[in-house]
Amino acid sequence: MDWGDLAKVKWGSSLARRRYRGKKRRTNRSSFYLGLMLIAAGVWWVVTTLFPNQTYTVPDWRGMDKPIFVQGELKEHPALGSGEELLLPITVIQESVDANIRFEQETESIIITTSESVFRMKMDSLKGELNGKAVTLPYAPELVNGIAYVPLKPLKQHYGVAVHEDSATGAVILMRAGDAIQLAKAAPGKPEDTVALRESGEKKSPIVLDMPAGERLRVWREEEGWLFVQADNGYTGYVLKEQIELGELKEIPALKQIPSRAELEWKDKSVNLVWEAVYTKNPSTDSIGELPGVNVVSPTWFSIVDGEGTVKSKAVKQYVSWAHNRNKEVWGLMDNSFDPDLTTEALSTFDKRSHIIEQMLAYAKQYNLDGINIDFENVYTKDKDHVVQFVREMKPLAKARGLIVSIDVTPKSNSEMWSLFLDRKRLGETVDYMMVMAYDEHWATSPKAGSVSSLPWAEQSVRRILEEDAVPPSKLVLGVPLYTRVWTETSEAGETKVSSKAIGMEKLQALLKEEKVKGSLDAGTGQNYVQFEEGESIKKIWMEDGTSLQSRVKMAKKLELGGIASWNRSFAVPETWHVLKTIHD
Repeated sequence: MDWGDLAKVKWGSSLARRRYRGKKRRTNRSSFYLGLMLIAAGVWWVVTTLFPNQTYTVPDWRGMDKPIFVQGELKEHPALGSGEELLLPITVIQESVDANIRFEQETESIIITTSESVFRMKMDSLKGELNGKAVTLPYAPELVNGIAYVPLKPLKQHYGVAVHEDSATGAVILMRAGDAIQLAKAAPGKPEDTVALRESGEKKSPIVLDMPAGERLRVWREEEGWLFVQADNGYTGYVLKEQIELGELKEIPALKQIPSRAELEWKDKSVNLVWEAVYTKNPSTDSIGELPGVNVVSPTWFSIVDGEGTVKSKAVKQYVSWAHNRNKEVWGLMDNSFDPDLTTEALSTFDKRSHIIEQMLAYAKQYNLDGINIDFENVYTKDKDHVVQFVREMKPLAKARGLIVSIDVTPKSNSEMWSLFLDRKRLGETVDYMMVMAYDEHWATSPKAGSVSSLPWAEQSVRRILEEDAVPPSKLVLGVPLYTRVWTETSEAGETKVSSKAIGMEKLQALLKEEKVKGSLDAGTGQNYVQFEEGESIKKIWMEDGTSLQSRVKMAKKLELGGIASWNRSFAVPETWHVLKTIHD
Protein backbone atom coordinates (compact mmCIF):
# COMPACT_ATOMS: atom_id res chain seq x y z
CA MET A 1 0.00 0.00 0.00
CA ASP A 2 1.52 3.28 -0.95
CA TRP A 3 1.06 6.57 0.74
CA GLY A 4 -1.74 7.52 -1.57
CA ASP A 5 -3.75 4.46 -0.73
CA LEU A 6 -3.11 4.96 2.97
CA ALA A 7 -4.31 8.50 2.75
CA LYS A 8 -7.50 7.33 1.03
CA VAL A 9 -8.16 4.83 3.79
CA LYS A 10 -7.66 7.40 6.51
CA TRP A 11 -9.75 9.93 4.69
CA GLY A 12 -12.56 7.34 4.21
CA SER A 13 -12.49 6.34 7.87
CA SER A 14 -12.65 9.97 8.92
CA LEU A 15 -15.61 10.58 6.56
CA ALA A 16 -17.42 7.55 7.91
CA ARG A 17 -16.87 8.74 11.46
CA ARG A 18 -18.23 12.19 10.56
CA ARG A 19 -21.27 10.65 8.82
CA TYR A 20 -21.95 8.47 11.85
CA ARG A 21 -21.69 11.38 14.25
CA GLY A 22 -24.05 13.48 12.00
CA LYS A 23 -26.54 10.67 11.79
CA LYS A 24 -26.41 10.25 15.53
CA ARG A 25 -26.97 13.95 16.05
CA ARG A 26 -29.93 13.88 13.60
CA THR A 27 -31.40 10.85 15.39
CA ASN A 28 -31.06 12.62 18.71
CA ARG A 29 -32.76 15.70 17.32
CA SER A 30 -35.58 13.62 15.85
CA SER A 31 -36.08 11.87 19.15
CA PHE A 32 -36.04 15.23 20.88
CA TYR A 33 -38.66 16.68 18.54
CA LEU A 34 -40.73 13.54 18.76
CA GLY A 35 -40.60 13.78 22.50
CA LEU A 36 -41.69 17.39 22.38
CA MET A 37 -44.60 16.44 20.11
CA LEU A 38 -45.66 13.65 22.44
CA ILE A 39 -45.46 15.98 25.39
CA ALA A 40 -47.47 18.60 23.52
CA ALA A 41 -50.04 16.00 22.54
CA GLY A 42 -50.26 14.88 26.11
CA VAL A 43 -50.69 18.42 27.33
CA TRP A 44 -53.34 19.02 24.64
CA TRP A 45 -55.16 15.85 25.69
CA VAL A 46 -55.01 16.85 29.35
CA VAL A 47 -56.17 20.40 28.61
CA THR A 48 -58.98 19.41 26.25
CA THR A 49 -60.11 16.39 28.19
CA LEU A 50 -59.54 17.15 31.81
CA PHE A 51 -59.88 20.93 31.79
CA PRO A 52 -63.06 22.79 30.70
CA ASN A 53 -63.16 24.51 27.32
CA GLN A 54 -62.49 28.24 27.70
CA THR A 55 -63.56 29.31 24.21
CA TYR A 56 -66.76 31.27 23.58
CA THR A 57 -69.52 31.10 21.00
CA VAL A 58 -72.33 33.48 20.08
CA PRO A 59 -75.87 32.04 19.54
CA ASP A 60 -77.29 32.45 16.05
CA TRP A 61 -80.38 34.20 17.38
CA ARG A 62 -78.32 37.20 18.55
CA GLY A 63 -78.75 38.49 15.01
CA MET A 64 -82.54 38.35 15.29
CA ASP A 65 -84.88 41.07 16.45
CA LYS A 66 -87.35 39.83 19.14
CA PRO A 67 -86.57 36.07 19.04
CA ILE A 68 -89.21 33.90 20.71
CA PHE A 69 -88.44 30.92 22.97
CA VAL A 70 -90.81 28.26 24.29
CA GLN A 71 -89.31 25.93 26.93
CA GLY A 72 -85.88 27.10 25.82
CA GLU A 73 -86.42 26.24 22.15
CA LEU A 74 -86.04 29.00 19.57
CA LYS A 75 -89.04 29.47 17.28
CA GLU A 76 -88.73 30.18 13.58
CA HIS A 77 -90.52 33.53 13.48
CA PRO A 78 -89.80 36.46 15.82
CA ALA A 79 -92.21 38.78 17.61
CA LEU A 80 -93.06 42.37 16.69
CA GLY A 81 -93.26 45.42 18.94
CA SER A 82 -92.68 45.37 22.68
CA GLY A 83 -94.46 45.68 25.99
CA GLU A 84 -98.24 45.84 25.75
CA GLU A 85 -97.87 46.36 21.99
CA LEU A 86 -96.10 43.02 21.56
CA LEU A 87 -97.43 40.91 18.67
CA LEU A 88 -96.77 37.18 18.39
CA PRO A 89 -96.85 35.24 15.09
CA ILE A 90 -99.80 32.90 14.77
CA THR A 91 -97.40 30.11 13.76
CA VAL A 92 -95.88 30.10 17.25
CA ILE A 93 -99.30 30.01 18.89
CA GLN A 94 -100.35 27.13 16.65
CA GLU A 95 -97.18 25.16 17.39
CA SER A 96 -96.95 25.78 21.12
CA VAL A 97 -100.27 26.96 22.55
CA ASP A 98 -103.34 26.06 20.49
CA ALA A 99 -103.28 24.27 17.16
CA ASN A 100 -106.87 25.39 16.60
CA ILE A 101 -106.25 29.14 16.43
CA ARG A 102 -107.16 29.97 12.87
CA PHE A 103 -106.21 32.55 10.28
CA GLU A 104 -108.98 32.73 7.70
CA GLN A 105 -107.53 34.19 4.54
CA GLU A 106 -110.90 34.76 2.86
CA THR A 107 -111.90 37.30 5.51
CA GLU A 108 -108.40 38.13 6.83
CA SER A 109 -109.58 37.14 10.29
CA ILE A 110 -107.90 35.56 13.28
CA ILE A 111 -110.34 33.30 15.13
CA ILE A 112 -109.75 32.00 18.64
CA THR A 113 -112.10 29.29 19.93
CA THR A 114 -111.98 28.00 23.49
CA SER A 115 -114.46 26.13 25.65
CA GLU A 116 -115.84 29.48 26.79
CA SER A 117 -115.50 31.88 23.89
CA VAL A 118 -115.31 32.63 20.19
CA PHE A 119 -113.12 35.66 19.49
CA ARG A 120 -112.63 37.14 16.06
CA MET A 121 -110.14 39.85 15.02
CA LYS A 122 -109.60 41.35 11.57
CA MET A 123 -106.28 42.52 10.18
CA ASP A 124 -105.36 46.13 10.90
CA SER A 125 -108.62 46.74 12.74
CA LEU A 126 -109.37 47.58 16.36
CA LYS A 127 -112.86 46.13 16.02
CA GLY A 128 -113.47 42.55 17.09
CA GLU A 129 -116.24 40.14 18.08
CA LEU A 130 -116.44 38.20 21.32
CA ASN A 131 -119.22 35.61 21.53
CA GLY A 132 -121.14 37.48 18.87
CA LYS A 133 -120.82 40.92 20.49
CA ALA A 134 -118.71 43.81 19.22
CA VAL A 135 -115.55 44.65 21.22
CA THR A 136 -112.71 47.12 20.79
CA LEU A 137 -109.09 46.01 20.80
CA PRO A 138 -106.25 48.14 22.21
CA TYR A 139 -103.96 47.02 19.39
CA ALA A 140 -104.72 45.62 15.94
CA PRO A 141 -103.39 42.35 14.50
CA GLU A 142 -101.09 42.69 11.51
CA LEU A 143 -100.25 40.66 8.43
CA VAL A 144 -96.49 40.70 7.72
CA ASN A 145 -94.94 38.67 4.89
CA GLY A 146 -98.00 36.45 4.79
CA ILE A 147 -97.91 35.70 8.53
CA ALA A 148 -100.64 36.91 10.87
CA TYR A 149 -99.41 38.55 14.09
CA VAL A 150 -101.66 38.49 17.14
CA PRO A 151 -101.73 41.14 19.91
CA LEU A 152 -100.61 39.91 23.31
CA LYS A 153 -103.69 40.96 25.31
CA PRO A 154 -106.24 38.57 23.73
CA LEU A 155 -103.69 35.76 23.97
CA LYS A 156 -103.43 36.38 27.70
CA GLN A 157 -107.20 36.68 28.01
CA HIS A 158 -108.14 33.52 26.14
CA TYR A 159 -105.13 31.27 26.71
CA GLY A 160 -103.63 32.56 29.94
CA VAL A 161 -100.13 32.81 28.46
CA ALA A 162 -97.37 34.77 30.17
CA VAL A 163 -94.29 36.36 28.61
CA HIS A 164 -90.93 37.60 29.82
CA GLU A 165 -89.34 40.17 27.53
CA ASP A 166 -85.71 41.18 27.90
CA SER A 167 -85.01 44.83 27.11
CA ALA A 168 -81.32 44.28 26.34
CA THR A 169 -81.48 41.34 23.93
CA GLY A 170 -85.11 41.60 22.85
CA ALA A 171 -85.65 37.93 23.68
CA VAL A 172 -89.26 36.89 24.38
CA ILE A 173 -89.85 33.86 26.62
CA LEU A 174 -93.38 32.54 26.11
CA MET A 175 -94.93 30.48 28.92
CA ARG A 176 -98.24 28.63 28.75
CA ALA A 177 -101.09 28.41 31.21
CA GLY A 178 -100.66 25.38 33.42
CA ASP A 179 -96.88 25.19 32.94
CA ALA A 180 -94.87 24.52 36.10
CA ILE A 181 -91.48 26.22 35.77
CA GLN A 182 -88.55 25.39 38.02
CA LEU A 183 -86.68 28.59 38.87
CA ALA A 184 -83.03 28.58 39.89
CA LYS A 185 -79.98 30.81 40.14
CA ALA A 186 -76.30 30.48 39.29
CA ALA A 187 -74.24 29.38 42.32
CA PRO A 188 -70.46 29.36 41.70
CA GLY A 189 -68.07 28.06 44.38
CA LYS A 190 -66.95 31.59 45.21
CA PRO A 191 -69.17 34.70 45.05
CA GLU A 192 -66.70 36.46 42.79
CA ASP A 193 -66.60 33.57 40.29
CA THR A 194 -68.95 32.87 37.40
CA VAL A 195 -70.76 29.81 36.14
CA ALA A 196 -70.24 28.78 32.53
CA LEU A 197 -73.37 28.26 30.47
CA ARG A 198 -72.28 25.83 27.76
CA GLU A 199 -73.58 25.03 24.30
CA SER A 200 -74.02 21.33 25.11
CA GLY A 201 -73.87 19.08 28.15
CA GLU A 202 -70.12 18.47 28.28
CA LYS A 203 -67.09 20.36 29.59
CA LYS A 204 -65.37 20.57 26.21
CA SER A 205 -68.39 22.41 24.78
CA PRO A 206 -67.83 26.14 24.17
CA ILE A 207 -69.19 28.73 26.58
CA VAL A 208 -72.33 30.64 25.65
CA LEU A 209 -72.45 32.93 28.68
CA ASP A 210 -70.54 33.55 31.90
CA MET A 211 -73.17 33.88 34.61
CA PRO A 212 -72.47 35.75 37.84
CA ALA A 213 -73.69 34.44 41.17
CA GLY A 214 -77.46 34.89 41.49
CA GLU A 215 -78.22 34.97 37.75
CA ARG A 216 -81.89 33.96 37.49
CA LEU A 217 -82.58 30.85 35.44
CA ARG A 218 -85.47 28.73 34.26
CA VAL A 219 -84.75 25.01 34.29
CA TRP A 220 -86.33 23.27 31.31
CA ARG A 221 -84.95 19.75 31.61
CA GLU A 222 -82.17 17.54 33.02
CA GLU A 223 -79.76 15.43 30.96
CA GLU A 224 -77.20 13.17 32.69
CA GLY A 225 -76.14 15.54 35.43
CA TRP A 226 -76.48 18.64 33.29
CA LEU A 227 -79.44 21.02 33.36
CA PHE A 228 -80.75 22.74 30.27
CA VAL A 229 -81.54 26.25 31.48
CA GLN A 230 -82.40 29.69 30.20
CA ALA A 231 -81.46 33.08 31.58
CA ASP A 232 -83.81 36.07 31.54
CA ASN A 233 -81.84 37.53 28.61
CA GLY A 234 -82.82 34.51 26.50
CA TYR A 235 -79.47 32.73 26.52
CA THR A 236 -79.96 28.98 26.74
CA GLY A 237 -77.48 26.22 27.43
CA TYR A 238 -76.26 23.56 29.80
CA VAL A 239 -74.86 23.92 33.28
CA LEU A 240 -73.67 21.36 35.79
CA LYS A 241 -76.36 20.57 38.31
CA GLU A 242 -74.09 21.34 41.27
CA GLN A 243 -73.44 24.84 39.94
CA ILE A 244 -76.98 26.11 40.39
CA GLU A 245 -79.29 26.54 43.34
CA LEU A 246 -82.91 25.52 42.82
CA GLY A 247 -85.60 27.97 43.82
CA GLU A 248 -89.39 27.97 43.74
CA LEU A 249 -91.59 26.04 41.32
CA LYS A 250 -93.59 28.74 39.57
CA GLU A 251 -96.94 27.73 38.07
CA ILE A 252 -98.53 29.76 35.31
CA PRO A 253 -102.20 29.85 36.41
CA ALA A 254 -104.58 27.82 34.28
CA LEU A 255 -107.72 29.56 33.10
CA LYS A 256 -110.84 28.65 35.00
CA GLN A 257 -113.05 26.20 33.14
CA ILE A 258 -116.78 26.43 33.61
CA PRO A 259 -118.42 22.98 33.59
CA SER A 260 -120.96 22.39 30.85
CA ARG A 261 -124.45 21.20 31.58
CA ALA A 262 -123.45 17.81 30.21
CA GLU A 263 -120.69 17.60 32.81
CA LEU A 264 -122.98 18.73 35.61
CA GLU A 265 -126.26 16.99 34.82
CA TRP A 266 -125.33 14.01 32.66
CA LYS A 267 -122.08 12.75 34.16
CA ASP A 268 -123.83 10.00 36.15
CA LYS A 269 -126.55 9.23 33.60
CA SER A 270 -126.61 7.19 30.41
CA VAL A 271 -128.02 8.72 27.26
CA ASN A 272 -130.96 6.79 25.78
CA LEU A 273 -131.74 8.83 22.70
CA VAL A 274 -134.08 8.06 19.84
CA TRP A 275 -134.16 9.99 16.60
CA GLU A 276 -137.54 11.15 15.35
CA ALA A 277 -137.43 11.13 11.56
CA VAL A 278 -139.46 14.13 10.34
CA TYR A 279 -139.65 14.31 6.55
CA THR A 280 -142.63 16.46 5.54
CA LYS A 281 -144.70 16.78 8.70
CA ASN A 282 -144.36 16.04 12.40
CA PRO A 283 -145.92 12.91 13.88
CA SER A 284 -148.97 13.08 16.08
CA THR A 285 -147.70 12.81 19.64
CA ASP A 286 -150.88 10.95 20.57
CA SER A 287 -149.63 7.97 18.58
CA ILE A 288 -146.08 7.90 19.94
CA GLY A 289 -146.67 6.34 23.35
CA GLU A 290 -144.59 6.75 26.50
CA LEU A 291 -141.20 5.44 25.24
CA PRO A 292 -140.13 4.08 28.66
CA GLY A 293 -136.43 4.56 29.38
CA VAL A 294 -135.88 7.11 26.61
CA ASN A 295 -134.53 10.35 28.06
CA VAL A 296 -133.74 12.25 24.83
CA VAL A 297 -135.65 12.63 21.58
CA SER A 298 -133.93 14.14 18.56
CA PRO A 299 -136.33 15.22 15.81
CA THR A 300 -134.80 15.87 12.38
CA TRP A 301 -136.09 19.43 12.21
CA PHE A 302 -133.36 21.68 10.84
CA SER A 303 -131.47 21.77 7.54
CA ILE A 304 -128.93 24.12 5.97
CA VAL A 305 -130.54 24.75 2.60
CA ASP A 306 -128.19 27.09 0.71
CA GLY A 307 -124.62 28.28 0.44
CA GLU A 308 -125.35 31.40 2.48
CA GLY A 309 -126.14 29.25 5.52
CA THR A 310 -129.91 29.65 5.63
CA VAL A 311 -131.41 27.14 8.08
CA LYS A 312 -134.91 25.83 7.38
CA SER A 313 -137.02 24.59 10.30
CA LYS A 314 -139.79 22.04 10.67
CA ALA A 315 -139.97 22.42 14.47
CA VAL A 316 -143.23 22.59 16.43
CA LYS A 317 -143.66 23.62 20.06
CA GLN A 318 -146.28 20.97 20.75
CA TYR A 319 -143.75 18.16 20.28
CA VAL A 320 -141.31 19.82 22.70
CA SER A 321 -144.05 20.23 25.31
CA TRP A 322 -145.01 16.58 24.90
CA ALA A 323 -141.39 15.52 25.47
CA HIS A 324 -140.76 17.83 28.42
CA ASN A 325 -143.94 16.69 30.12
CA ARG A 326 -142.45 13.18 30.07
CA ASN A 327 -139.03 14.27 31.39
CA LYS A 328 -137.37 13.85 28.02
CA GLU A 329 -134.92 16.37 26.62
CA VAL A 330 -135.17 17.54 23.03
CA TRP A 331 -131.93 17.76 21.04
CA GLY A 332 -132.97 19.15 17.68
CA LEU A 333 -131.08 17.63 14.75
CA MET A 334 -129.52 19.90 12.13
CA ASP A 335 -128.23 18.46 8.85
CA ASN A 336 -126.40 19.81 5.81
CA SER A 337 -129.04 18.57 3.35
CA PHE A 338 -126.37 15.94 2.55
CA ASP A 339 -125.22 18.27 -0.24
CA PRO A 340 -121.40 18.51 -0.51
CA ASP A 341 -121.24 21.67 -2.65
CA LEU A 342 -123.74 23.48 -0.45
CA THR A 343 -121.70 22.44 2.60
CA THR A 344 -118.47 23.74 1.12
CA GLU A 345 -120.00 27.15 0.53
CA ALA A 346 -121.98 27.41 3.76
CA LEU A 347 -118.99 26.58 5.99
CA SER A 348 -116.41 28.56 4.02
CA THR A 349 -116.24 31.75 6.11
CA PHE A 350 -116.68 32.92 9.68
CA ASP A 351 -119.64 35.10 8.70
CA LYS A 352 -121.55 32.25 7.06
CA ARG A 353 -120.83 29.82 9.90
CA SER A 354 -121.91 32.48 12.40
CA HIS A 355 -125.13 32.97 10.45
CA ILE A 356 -125.95 29.26 10.80
CA ILE A 357 -125.11 29.28 14.50
CA GLU A 358 -127.17 32.41 15.19
CA GLN A 359 -130.22 30.83 13.56
CA MET A 360 -129.81 27.58 15.49
CA LEU A 361 -129.48 29.44 18.79
CA ALA A 362 -132.57 31.47 17.94
CA TYR A 363 -134.50 28.29 17.12
CA ALA A 364 -133.30 26.70 20.35
CA LYS A 365 -134.67 29.66 22.29
CA GLN A 366 -137.90 29.81 20.30
CA TYR A 367 -138.71 26.13 20.76
CA ASN A 368 -137.11 25.67 24.19
CA LEU A 369 -134.65 23.04 22.98
CA ASP A 370 -132.22 21.32 25.34
CA GLY A 371 -129.53 20.54 22.79
CA ILE A 372 -128.40 20.49 19.17
CA ASN A 373 -127.46 17.31 17.32
CA ILE A 374 -125.29 17.89 14.23
CA ASP A 375 -125.62 15.43 11.37
CA PHE A 376 -123.31 16.33 8.48
CA GLU A 377 -123.00 13.64 5.82
CA ASN A 378 -121.81 13.46 2.20
CA VAL A 379 -119.06 16.08 2.68
CA TYR A 380 -115.84 16.63 0.73
CA THR A 381 -112.68 15.66 2.61
CA LYS A 382 -111.25 19.11 1.81
CA ASP A 383 -113.89 20.54 4.17
CA LYS A 384 -112.69 18.54 7.19
CA ASP A 385 -111.22 21.59 8.94
CA HIS A 386 -114.31 23.67 8.19
CA VAL A 387 -116.51 21.08 9.87
CA VAL A 388 -114.30 21.12 12.96
CA GLN A 389 -114.20 24.90 12.99
CA PHE A 390 -117.98 25.13 12.73
CA VAL A 391 -118.42 22.86 15.75
CA ARG A 392 -115.74 24.75 17.70
CA GLU A 393 -117.50 28.04 17.00
CA MET A 394 -120.91 26.69 17.93
CA LYS A 395 -119.98 24.87 21.14
CA PRO A 396 -119.10 27.78 23.51
CA LEU A 397 -122.13 29.80 22.42
CA ALA A 398 -124.41 26.81 22.92
CA LYS A 399 -122.74 25.98 26.23
CA ALA A 400 -123.42 29.48 27.54
CA ARG A 401 -127.11 28.84 26.90
CA GLY A 402 -127.12 25.45 28.58
CA LEU A 403 -127.44 23.49 25.32
CA ILE A 404 -125.92 20.03 24.84
CA VAL A 405 -123.94 19.75 21.59
CA SER A 406 -123.59 16.35 19.94
CA ILE A 407 -122.46 15.16 16.52
CA ASP A 408 -123.21 12.03 14.52
CA VAL A 409 -120.29 10.18 12.94
CA THR A 410 -120.02 7.10 10.76
CA PRO A 411 -117.71 4.18 11.50
CA LYS A 412 -114.22 4.76 10.12
CA SER A 413 -113.67 3.73 6.51
CA ASN A 414 -111.92 4.86 3.33
CA SER A 415 -115.03 6.59 2.00
CA GLU A 416 -114.18 10.21 1.24
CA MET A 417 -117.70 11.57 1.38
CA TRP A 418 -119.01 9.54 4.32
CA SER A 419 -116.05 9.00 6.63
CA LEU A 420 -112.71 10.63 5.81
CA PHE A 421 -114.04 14.18 6.23
CA LEU A 422 -114.72 13.51 9.93
CA ASP A 423 -111.84 14.45 12.24
CA ARG A 424 -113.18 12.39 15.12
CA LYS A 425 -110.29 13.22 17.44
CA ARG A 426 -110.69 17.00 17.25
CA LEU A 427 -114.49 16.77 17.20
CA GLY A 428 -114.36 14.55 20.27
CA GLU A 429 -112.36 17.20 22.09
CA THR A 430 -115.15 19.71 21.50
CA VAL A 431 -118.60 18.12 21.63
CA ASP A 432 -120.46 16.80 24.64
CA TYR A 433 -121.40 13.58 22.87
CA MET A 434 -120.46 11.75 19.68
CA MET A 435 -123.03 9.34 18.27
CA VAL A 436 -121.42 6.49 16.33
CA MET A 437 -123.89 5.47 13.66
CA ALA A 438 -122.88 1.81 13.84
CA TYR A 439 -125.13 0.61 11.07
CA ASP A 440 -125.21 0.18 7.29
CA GLU A 441 -122.35 -2.29 7.39
CA HIS A 442 -124.19 -3.60 4.34
CA TRP A 443 -126.04 -0.70 2.78
CA ALA A 444 -129.06 -0.47 0.49
CA THR A 445 -127.15 -1.03 -2.77
CA SER A 446 -124.49 -3.32 -1.34
CA PRO A 447 -123.32 -5.89 -3.93
CA LYS A 448 -123.43 -8.55 -1.25
CA ALA A 449 -126.17 -9.47 1.19
CA GLY A 450 -125.31 -9.10 4.84
CA SER A 451 -126.17 -7.68 8.21
CA VAL A 452 -127.04 -4.02 8.68
CA SER A 453 -124.86 -4.14 11.78
CA SER A 454 -123.23 -7.35 12.94
CA LEU A 455 -122.24 -7.21 16.59
CA PRO A 456 -118.47 -7.75 16.03
CA TRP A 457 -118.42 -5.05 13.35
CA ALA A 458 -120.31 -2.59 15.55
CA GLU A 459 -117.96 -3.19 18.46
CA GLN A 460 -114.89 -2.80 16.26
CA SER A 461 -116.32 0.45 14.88
CA VAL A 462 -116.53 1.89 18.39
CA ARG A 463 -113.18 0.51 19.53
CA ARG A 464 -111.37 2.12 16.61
CA ILE A 465 -112.63 5.56 17.62
CA LEU A 466 -111.79 4.93 21.27
CA GLU A 467 -108.28 3.71 20.50
CA GLU A 468 -107.26 5.63 17.37
CA ASP A 469 -108.93 8.96 18.08
CA ALA A 470 -108.78 8.96 21.90
CA VAL A 471 -112.42 10.00 22.27
CA PRO A 472 -113.38 9.33 25.92
CA PRO A 473 -115.84 6.43 26.21
CA SER A 474 -118.14 8.61 28.31
CA LYS A 475 -118.61 10.85 25.24
CA LEU A 476 -119.29 8.04 22.78
CA VAL A 477 -122.88 6.95 22.23
CA LEU A 478 -123.57 3.70 20.39
CA GLY A 479 -125.88 4.10 17.42
CA VAL A 480 -128.42 1.27 17.25
CA PRO A 481 -130.49 0.34 14.15
CA LEU A 482 -134.17 -0.39 14.66
CA TYR A 483 -134.50 -1.63 11.07
CA THR A 484 -133.23 -4.49 9.01
CA ARG A 485 -132.87 -5.27 5.33
CA VAL A 486 -134.70 -8.02 3.53
CA TRP A 487 -132.25 -9.25 0.90
CA THR A 488 -133.39 -10.83 -2.33
CA GLU A 489 -130.97 -12.97 -4.31
CA THR A 490 -131.86 -14.12 -7.82
CA SER A 491 -129.85 -15.98 -10.41
CA GLU A 492 -129.62 -14.47 -13.90
CA ALA A 493 -127.43 -16.02 -16.59
CA GLY A 494 -125.40 -17.79 -13.96
CA GLU A 495 -124.84 -14.61 -11.91
CA THR A 496 -126.36 -13.77 -8.53
CA LYS A 497 -128.25 -10.49 -8.45
CA VAL A 498 -128.77 -8.82 -5.08
CA SER A 499 -131.32 -6.24 -3.98
CA SER A 500 -132.66 -5.13 -0.61
CA LYS A 501 -135.49 -3.36 1.14
CA ALA A 502 -135.34 -1.78 4.60
CA ILE A 503 -138.18 -2.56 6.97
CA GLY A 504 -138.93 -1.75 10.59
CA MET A 505 -139.30 -4.22 13.43
CA GLU A 506 -143.08 -4.43 13.23
CA LYS A 507 -143.01 -5.26 9.51
CA LEU A 508 -140.29 -7.81 10.15
CA GLN A 509 -142.45 -9.62 12.68
CA ALA A 510 -145.40 -9.58 10.29
CA LEU A 511 -143.23 -10.96 7.46
CA LEU A 512 -141.91 -13.83 9.58
CA LYS A 513 -145.44 -14.69 10.67
CA GLU A 514 -146.71 -14.57 7.10
CA GLU A 515 -143.93 -16.83 5.82
CA LYS A 516 -144.21 -19.05 8.88
CA VAL A 517 -140.47 -18.99 9.45
CA LYS A 518 -138.39 -18.52 12.55
CA GLY A 519 -134.81 -17.41 12.78
CA SER A 520 -131.92 -19.00 14.62
CA LEU A 521 -128.83 -17.43 16.17
CA ASP A 522 -125.98 -16.80 13.77
CA ALA A 523 -122.79 -16.90 15.84
CA GLY A 524 -120.83 -14.84 13.32
CA THR A 525 -123.07 -11.79 13.52
CA GLY A 526 -124.59 -12.30 16.98
CA GLN A 527 -128.04 -11.93 15.41
CA ASN A 528 -130.93 -14.15 14.58
CA TYR A 529 -130.88 -15.12 10.91
CA VAL A 530 -133.55 -16.52 8.63
CA GLN A 531 -133.55 -17.60 5.00
CA PHE A 532 -136.43 -18.77 2.86
CA GLU A 533 -137.42 -19.13 -0.77
CA GLU A 534 -139.96 -16.99 -2.58
CA GLY A 535 -140.55 -18.24 -6.07
CA GLU A 536 -137.18 -18.48 -7.78
CA SER A 537 -135.49 -16.04 -5.39
CA ILE A 538 -133.91 -16.49 -1.95
CA LYS A 539 -134.73 -14.14 0.92
CA LYS A 540 -132.08 -13.50 3.57
CA ILE A 541 -132.64 -11.54 6.77
CA TRP A 542 -130.26 -10.73 9.62
CA MET A 543 -132.80 -9.67 12.19
CA GLU A 544 -132.86 -6.61 14.41
CA ASP A 545 -134.90 -7.82 17.37
CA GLY A 546 -134.83 -8.11 21.12
CA THR A 547 -131.85 -10.49 20.97
CA SER A 548 -129.62 -8.13 19.00
CA LEU A 549 -130.77 -5.05 20.93
CA GLN A 550 -129.95 -6.65 24.25
CA SER A 551 -126.47 -7.52 22.93
CA ARG A 552 -125.94 -3.91 21.87
CA VAL A 553 -126.90 -2.63 25.30
CA LYS A 554 -124.44 -5.08 26.88
CA MET A 555 -121.76 -3.89 24.48
CA ALA A 556 -122.32 -0.24 25.42
CA LYS A 557 -122.05 -1.14 29.10
CA LYS A 558 -118.95 -3.28 28.59
CA LEU A 559 -117.19 -0.45 26.78
CA GLU A 560 -118.47 2.05 29.41
CA LEU A 561 -119.99 4.26 26.74
CA GLY A 562 -122.09 7.35 27.32
CA GLY A 563 -125.23 5.57 26.19
CA ILE A 564 -127.17 4.51 23.10
CA ALA A 565 -128.99 6.27 20.27
CA SER A 566 -131.49 4.44 18.08
CA TRP A 567 -132.61 5.12 14.50
CA ASN A 568 -135.49 5.67 14.35
CA ARG A 569 -138.58 5.72 16.56
CA SER A 570 -141.06 4.79 13.86
CA PHE A 571 -139.26 1.47 13.22
CA ALA A 572 -139.65 0.26 16.81
CA VAL A 573 -142.10 -2.09 18.50
CA PRO A 574 -143.16 -1.75 22.17
CA GLU A 575 -140.64 -4.42 23.20
CA THR A 576 -137.84 -2.19 21.89
CA TRP A 577 -138.07 0.36 24.67
CA HIS A 578 -138.15 -2.21 27.45
CA VAL A 579 -134.95 -3.81 26.12
CA LEU A 580 -133.13 -0.49 25.54
CA LYS A 581 -134.24 0.71 28.96
CA THR A 582 -131.75 -1.71 30.51
CA ILE A 583 -128.98 0.75 29.58
CA HIS A 584 -129.90 2.48 32.86
CA ASP A 585 -129.60 -0.68 35.00
